[in-house]
Amino acid sequence: MKALIIVDVQNDFCPGGALPVPEGDQIVPIINELIYAGLQTKNGKFFDYIVATQDWHPVNHGSFAANHEGKVPGQLIDLDGLQQILWPAHCIQNTPGANFHKDLNTLFAKVVQKGQDPNVDSYSAFWDNGQRHKTELEEYLRSKNVDEVYVVGVALDYCCRFTATDAVKAEFKTFLIADACKAVNAITPNDGDSAIEIMREYGVQIIDSNEIFKRCK
Repeated sequence: MKALIIVDVQNDFCPGGALPVPEGDQIVPIINELIYAGLQTKNGKFFDYIVATQDWHPVNHGSFAANHEGKVPGQLIDLDGLQQILWPAHCIQNTPGANFHKDLNTLFAKVVQKGQDPNVDSYSAFWDNGQRHKTELEEYLRSKNVDEVYVVGVALDYCCRFTATDAVKAEFKTFLIADACKAVNAITPNDGDSAIEIMREYGVQIIDSNEIFKRCK
């Protein structure tokens, strides 16, 4: 069984949002085409399940620079024992910025919300950054007999990267569809490229959406 995992395609991560990923909205048509093609193949569905993740932060989240006097986005702090880069407040629960992009096909079998604990950030769709608490994603995929996952979304160098490497650790055969992801490159302009190399080292297979479309015909 195969699952497409759509990572954090939310308003705040798109142009005009609180923490915009450059060209983050430009992957929405590719993701929509993947969803459509993956559910409409001649030989049955390519993707058995479509899962989306959603950053879902409380307003007092410790990763927000605004919650630390004198701090600004981009600075590093210690947050409950973990190194934490500070971000602008984003994807606050029940706000428009936390909503999925208006053009994204929301034909999801499951939505996994993450980042609710104010004391630890949660890039991965599987675990928080301290590996202290699991989300419901792995249990859900196991219950559906999924053994192969395909990761798309934003940001490539953070939430996509950690979702993909955690999927490998959980022994899922893991693919990153690179042209359906965008990097934020918050530290250096090469953060996205570095993330790709790290994922490769973990065993993530890096592919292009055209490889999926060919298989779906």
